Amino acid sequence: MKILLDTHVWIWSQEMPERLGPVARGAIADEANELYVSAASTLEISRLLWGGRLALAGRPATWVCSSLEALLAETIPLTNEISMAAYDLSGEFHRDPIDRILVATATVHDLTLATADERILAYAHVLSLDAQS
Repeated sequence: MKILLDTHVWIWSQEMPERLGPVARGAIADEANELYVSAASTLEISRLLWGGRLALAGRPATWVCSSLEALLAETIPLTNEISMAAYDLSGEFHRDPIDRILVATATVHDLTLATADERILAYAHVLSLDAQS
């Protein structure tokens, strides 16, 4: 399975793995699965750190590099295709730009989005994995 980690799932995997359910934890740990994060998640983490809403163990640049290495995950850049797809999603979807980018990234790259976000889990137009299951 090819899995895109939602921002909070990426953070939980490194800082609070107990927040992940056993199915999600197993999927993330399974080396047969390919793991990805979006560059938009790095932006979101930076915004949360800047606003004082998040604290990480270590410097942000070091945390990003070491967490990607620990997860054997690759970063997917924010491309023009993903940017346009984020505002051309099928059906009804909410306005949060990072969530739109993550859903578009999963759709464009045919990935399963690991998330605990109820709105994304309920969105029928993207493959998702409940991070708390």
